[in-house]
Amino acid sequence: MSDPINANPTIIDVANLPTRIGNNGANSVDGYGKKSKQDELLEKVLSLSLLTPEFSRTSSLPDASTVPDLVSDVEMESSTDDELVDEIDEESLLQQAAEAEEEDLIDEQEIFDLIATISDPEHPLTLAQLAVVNLHDIKVTHGANKYTDISEVLIRITPTITHCSLATLIGLGIRVRLERSLPPRFRIRILIKEGTHQSENQVNKQLNDKERVAAACENDQLLSVISQMLSSCK
Repeated sequence: MSDPINANPTIIDVANLPTRIGNNGANSVDGYGKKSKQDELLEKVLSLSLLTPEFSRTSSLPDASTVPDLVSDVEMESSTDDELVDEIDEESLLQQAAEAEEEDLIDEQEIFDLIATISDPEHPLTLAQLAVVNLHDIKVTHGANKYTDISEVLIRITPTITHCSLATLIGLGIRVRLERSLPPRFRIRILIKEGTHQSENQVNKQLNDKERVAAACENDQLLSVISQMLSSCK
């Protein structure tokens, strides 16, 4: 195998990369370590419900000796009213959680999380570790109706060296990853960051020409390489 094009790239520690993905793989924490709005609502719902995770795992049916005495009608009526209020509060929180989920639009952080763990075709590192993809170089633009109109994702990639011959392959890997992950209404545009590659215009044309991209995706050998790049994605 030939020597690497860039044998000494700058490497970013994974712990320093911005992410919304928690240890369990769910989008539970934002880039600043804060819980999402959905998780906060879920905790409130569980705090009102008897079927909390702790209760469902540890509770068992009471025996006859622990059954309380019958309560009076007044106490029963008061208890029923309290339960009704709890049910209303729980329904309200569930509705808020559903609305929060609907409002959870795909943003730059989510796009970054999708492509950050793509493997570099030359080094045993990810594109984010090599700073080929960066959060501040991603822009998501939504249409008037954010859930049905055409939206655009613009990504500017930074090759590790100005004469990198793998820039087109990296861009194609990013495109395949996003086209497999995003709804069809998203249009993807991938550009070389200005001034970071000596053949910037040529690579940009290749990465955004539908016919060239389609032809490349029919090449079994090329798809095999891309599949290896995407095998590290979470």
